[in-house]
Amino acid sequence: MKSTITLLMLTMLGLAGCMTTREARVDSDYSYRGNFRHYRTYDFVTGTGLTSDSSRLGQSLREAIQQRFLAQGYRKASRRPDMLVNFRVYEGDMNFHGFQQEDLSQWIKRNIEENDDTPKEDRQGYQPVRLLLAEGTLLVTLIDVKTNRAVWNGYASGVTVPEGPMGEIVLKRSVRSILDRYRVFTEEFANGNVSPSGGDTER
Repeated sequence: MKSTITLLMLTMLGLAGCMTTREARVDSDYSYRGNFRHYRTYDFVTGTGLTSDSSRLGQSLREAIQQRFLAQGYRKASRRPDMLVNFRVYEGDMNFHGFQQEDLSQWIKRNIEENDDTPKEDRQGYQPVRLLLAEGTLLVTLIDVKTNRAVWNGYASGVTVPEGPMGEIVLKRSVRSILDRYRVFTEEFANGNVSPSGGDTER
C-alpha cells in the first residue's frame, strides 16, 4: 500500500511538472552589440531581491544557471567577470518589449557584431514586439561588464512557483528551458582546449 501511495505521489508531481512546462512560453532576444564570442567568465548581480536571496529557491536558481554555464565552458569569476547574470521572478501578468530576431547561434556564425564604429547603414535594425507574459515570468538577463549593457534576455512565462520542493523543481526546469535559447559555448571549450572548472576563480 505504501509503495502504491508513493507511486501515486510521484505521478502527480510529474504531471504537475508537465503542466507547468506545457503552459510556459519561452523566448529570448539579444543585443547586436553583444561580444558573445569572447565571453568566458561570469558572476551574479548582487543587491536586493531574489539575486541576493539566500533561501533555497534563490540558491536553486543560481545552481541551475551555474550547471548550464559549466556545461558550455563558462567559469564563475568573482573578480572582473565578462558577464553579470541577473534573474528575477515577476508575479502575475507582465507587459514585455522584446524583438523579432534570428536564432542567436546563427547570428553569431555570420560574425556581424556591431560596435560604435559600425556605419549606420550596416547596422541591423531591431523589430520590436510587444508581448503579454501571463501568470508569472522568470527573466534571466546577461550583462556585458565592460559596456554595462544588457546583451541577452531569456524569459519563461506561466511560471507559478509553489511552496516547498516542487517550487525548486519548477524554477530549475524553467532555467533549463530559458538557457536552451542561449546555446553559446566559449571558444576554448568548443575547440576542446579547456576543461571547465566548477569552482570560483579569479582573473
